[in-house]
Amino acid sequence: MAAAGPRRSVRGAACRQLLLTLVIFSLAGEACKKVILNVPSKLEADKIIGRVNLEECFRSADLIQSSDPDFRVLSDGSVYTARAVVLSDEKRSFTIWLSDKRKQKQKEVTVLLEHQKKVLKTRHTRETVLRRAKRRWAPIPCSMQENSLGPFPLFLQQVESDAAQNYTVFYSISGRGVDQEPLNLFYIERDTGNLFCTQPVDREEYDVFDLIAYASTADGYSADLPLPLPIRVEDENDNHPVFTEAIYNFEVSESSRLGTTVGVVCATDRDEPDTMHTRLKYSILQQTPRSPGLFSVHPSTGVITTVSHYLDREVVDKYSLIMKVQDMDGQFFGLIGTSTCIITVTDSNDNAPTFRQNAYEAFVEENAFNVEILRIPVEDKDLINTANWRVNFTILKGNENGHFKISTDKETNEGVLCVVKPLNYEENHQVNLEIGVNNEAPFTRDIPRVTALNRALVTVHVRDLDEGPECTPAAQYVRIKENLAVGSKINGYKAYDPETRNGNGLRYKKLHDPKGWITIDEISGSIITSKILDREVETPKNELYNITVLAIDKDNRSCTGTLAVDIEDVNDNPPEILQEYVVICKPKMGYTDILAVDPDEPVHGAPFYFSLPNTSPEISRLWSLTKVNDTAARLSYQKNAGFQEYTIPITVKDRAGQAATKLLRVNLCECTHPAQCRVTSRSAGVVLGKWAILAILLGIALLFSVLLTLVCGVFGATKGKRFPEDLAQQNLIISNTEAPGDDRVCSANGFMTQTANNSSQGFCGTMGSGMKNGGQETIEMMKGGNQTLESCRGAGHHHTLDSCRGGHTEVDNCRYTYSEWHSFTQPRLGEKLHRCSQNEDHVPSQDYVLTYNYEGRGSPAGSVGCCSEKQEEDNLDFLNNLEPKFITLAEACTKR
Repeated sequence: MAAAGPRRSVRGAACRQLLLTLVIFSLAGEACKKVILNVPSKLEADKIIGRVNLEECFRSADLIQSSDPDFRVLSDGSVYTARAVVLSDEKRSFTIWLSDKRKQKQKEVTVLLEHQKKVLKTRHTRETVLRRAKRRWAPIPCSMQENSLGPFPLFLQQVESDAAQNYTVFYSISGRGVDQEPLNLFYIERDTGNLFCTQPVDREEYDVFDLIAYASTADGYSADLPLPLPIRVEDENDNHPVFTEAIYNFEVSESSRLGTTVGVVCATDRDEPDTMHTRLKYSILQQTPRSPGLFSVHPSTGVITTVSHYLDREVVDKYSLIMKVQDMDGQFFGLIGTSTCIITVTDSNDNAPTFRQNAYEAFVEENAFNVEILRIPVEDKDLINTANWRVNFTILKGNENGHFKISTDKETNEGVLCVVKPLNYEENHQVNLEIGVNNEAPFTRDIPRVTALNRALVTVHVRDLDEGPECTPAAQYVRIKENLAVGSKINGYKAYDPETRNGNGLRYKKLHDPKGWITIDEISGSIITSKILDREVETPKNELYNITVLAIDKDNRSCTGTLAVDIEDVNDNPPEILQEYVVICKPKMGYTDILAVDPDEPVHGAPFYFSLPNTSPEISRLWSLTKVNDTAARLSYQKNAGFQEYTIPITVKDRAGQAATKLLRVNLCECTHPAQCRVTSRSAGVVLGKWAILAILLGIALLFSVLLTLVCGVFGATKGKRFPEDLAQQNLIISNTEAPGDDRVCSANGFMTQTANNSSQGFCGTMGSGMKNGGQETIEMMKGGNQTLESCRGAGHHHTLDSCRGGHTEVDNCRYTYSEWHSFTQPRLGEKLHRCSQNEDHVPSQDYVLTYNYEGRGSPAGSVGCCSEKQEEDNLDFLNNLEPKFITLAEACTKR
């Protein structure tokens, strides 16, 4: 089966694949007269049929026209059909007119169209049998014109099957447009196979219909396989291009450079893509305001750019463009679409602010400050209330002393000139200021920032006022030597009247004088010494002595000033030795250092010179002085010096020769610490006060408590109390002397205390003999090796250890811990020492509590302490191997 072509033009792929050639006969003298184009007899609309070389005919032609409206000629010589054309005759011709309006010339080119003839092959006369080629059941390209005008039904093509030669064949079709939407658009004649369309078709809705053709016999037998039959809808330029927006809004800065992109417009066309129907070109139809033309649009991309430097928002701030888009690549017969483009010109700082006048005047009273004296208006053409319009004012000249300040009023954009520091009419009657102004935003044009238009001169006139006296400067200085004679007169504080620039007619009064050393002359203001000025009395030293002075004019207006007196030092004080009494522990201390000070200034002070004046031969023989530094000397004794208190005269002299001699009491004592001898020395020849008497009574009470303790200890020993085994694990008593102790062997006994409620608590301790020096006695108990338990100050029924622990009926020794002893005795001893130290003139108690140092560990014999928690009494054999000086301690710990 095959499809026969319709009598009308078949607008399909076969037509587009036909080679159209242009044959130009370049005969001499006839190159521009006649052109022959070979074309088919049926031509589709908007199809190229050939090309004419117009440049060889008339190169300068600027107008091209066709004499036949069915054809149009482009500028490049391409010849297109304006509508579908059927060549009824074998030949058809038309003329192309070429014109040059500038040269007033015209030429004509004749185009001859010849359609191709079908050449039929004739049967050879020698062939006796007619041979027929077998047809194939295959689709033939078929198309129809969009929006065809008919008549309808419109014949498209015929479908035939080879089986129709031997059988009766019936044809049918199916697919979209037949039994699918849109229904009944196509139908086929059952007997002939002619295919028809019933109505116009819109390509933008249906661009192709894929039909299936069937051939069957009367009994329903399929004569051939189903035949795909695509029908393509040929596009017609029936859709106008449309912009994507009806109104475009763009912004461009007024300072934009040439070629700056403003925005992009875009349009769409529903016709077939990649054809002349959708080839769009953009252009600007109209600009408002019309002149000058400032914008252009790229014909293909739709990009709008600036083409002028003359954008000025202050002249025109908004432009309206009518944009046009045309298909068919912008040819005159193409369809057109339009849109509006609004371009807003944004502000740039291209206008400098200007003063309304070049000079201003202002008035201000002297001594006024923080007052507004002038408002300076400016003009700026840029957009109001933007950084391009707001201004900053600057005082360029005349404000070197900082009297003025200028700021900007944010509402009115005016400059506000204020006086912030008082002006003095007597110093300057007027002040000339130069004011500059510029915008907050940087300037965009290449011109100087400061020109003659943005500077102004301001003349400030100062008005005179009748003022009171002025104390300037506020502090005035005068130098006076100390020890100046009373009644000496020195220049004092000077104030002046600003009107007369002198101090005539002013009176002076003294408001404040810390020591009352001077008086002030009321008329002249001079100061007169009323007492001897002593630099060393004024505290702090080396500082100025300030006197407050009041100056008063005839109208009782006043001012206050300070007269700073620098008291010049005189060497009127000899050096002074700080110590009066020193203690030297022999042999531990071989010397003592003597310090001296001089209240005068350093120029009259150190270095000091120490010496022993003419003294007794004994002092000279036993004592010597050596220099330590500029302010100290070292007093040393000879080895044969005896233990006693010495009175040694020492002379100290400063660098200017001012000298003084002092009797220094030196106590050469046998001790380990000076505090041990200082107490004894102070007690001699001193009247006892009430606190000293109380301390003595407390010492006596303490002595009685010791005796009572010894008695209790002996009584307890007679009852067979034994020391526990762990005595060896305790530490030895630490002696408070470093000297050999053969004559100071400690003896101790166990003892117990009896409380008022007859409850007895057993405890053990060690009691050492007191030191020889000073006659003081100390009861000590050691726990843990490096701690000291001070003696208990219990007396009578009030201060016993039982009062801290509560009574127990059992009699047991060594049950009190160190913390219990410490908490019991510490508060009482602290109270006694506090009372003794409240008055230095009173003699302190003789029972000083001494702090001893830890002397180490590692005794091979262990501890001889008698307090232990263990109750075992064996394993005391180590006591037999002790050295002789520990035998007494060992006897105290053995069973009696």
